[in-house]
Amino acid sequence: MAGGGTSIRKYVGALKDSTTVSIAKVNSAYKQLDITIVKATNHVERPAKEKYIRDIFMHLNSGRARADVAYCIRALARRLSKTRNWAVALKTLIVIHRALREVDPSFHDELISYGRSSGQMLHMSYFKDDSSPDAWDHSAWVHNYALYLEERLESFCVLNYDVELDPLGTRDVDTTGLLAQLPALSQLLFRLNSCQPHGSSSYNTIIQHALAIVPTESVRIQTAINDGILNLVDKFFDMHRDDAIRALDIYKKALMQAGQLSGFYDTCKTIHIGWGEKLLTIKQPPASFLQAMEDYVRDAPLASKNQAVLAIEYNRKPKEEEASTPPPPLPQVSTVVPCKQVGCR
Repeated sequence: MAGGGTSIRKYVGALKDSTTVSIAKVNSAYKQLDITIVKATNHVERPAKEKYIRDIFMHLNSGRARADVAYCIRALARRLSKTRNWAVALKTLIVIHRALREVDPSFHDELISYGRSSGQMLHMSYFKDDSSPDAWDHSAWVHNYALYLEERLESFCVLNYDVELDPLGTRDVDTTGLLAQLPALSQLLFRLNSCQPHGSSSYNTIIQHALAIVPTESVRIQTAINDGILNLVDKFFDMHRDDAIRALDIYKKALMQAGQLSGFYDTCKTIHIGWGEKLLTIKQPPASFLQAMEDYVRDAPLASKNQAVLAIEYNRKPKEEEASTPPPPLPQVSTVVPCKQVGCR
């Protein structure tokens, strides 16, 4: 019975793709592009053919007329918003993700511009495919993946650069810039860590295809955070108390997230994702350093009387919080360690 249901779903999906192609041939001024998008994001539960993705990228290149680029983005957004099939949604997200990486930077601007004028195209909080238990499981991963891509665009707006292209952008930023950029990078890493697959999603070929991109990006994000933290620590003991409180919170969060990233890498390796990639080796500084930062915050000078309230609130911690064990020290990047290649690229 279950096998029969699967066959019916595949038949219905193929029929929908065929119908959409037929409509495009009749009604669309961009019929070849519309057909290519359907073929690249069809209901077939395996990765799209590379030639269709490359054809789409040609329409997103900065050398094309802006109207052509805008139409292509609208067509992808329409495909994403109308589908209730996890495979179609995921393939569309993969096209967008790869375009962010492989098409020239103007695509970022066009995608952000579309989001501001038409609503966030990557907002998929209500998406679900309940056609089968596995489809439900895959839908949860698709949702988290969309949130990561959405956060990728948000961080681009805050940082004013793509961390994938410039992971060293936090190395020479001033204190004000660090206190703005590091939380944005932290949120991006949080969304990336949420892409850790569970259950049947761990072994689905399309999900693995999307996930294969993520470890490489995590290295860039964590490098930017590590460089930013080192820069922040260098400035920390000269900060006024309000900035020091914020910096200490950023530092503690970085500790926690680095541990989560190590867990993410371990999961990826068990399903042969990231083998052959140069992933980060995480080391810890002396545990006494965090205590020194906390001691400084309590005695740090105030910038003005208006900020005394913030300092008072910091010193009024509940007893149970004061007695809690401090988080582990900040992880640092040492050398990169190539993983062994195990039949996966």
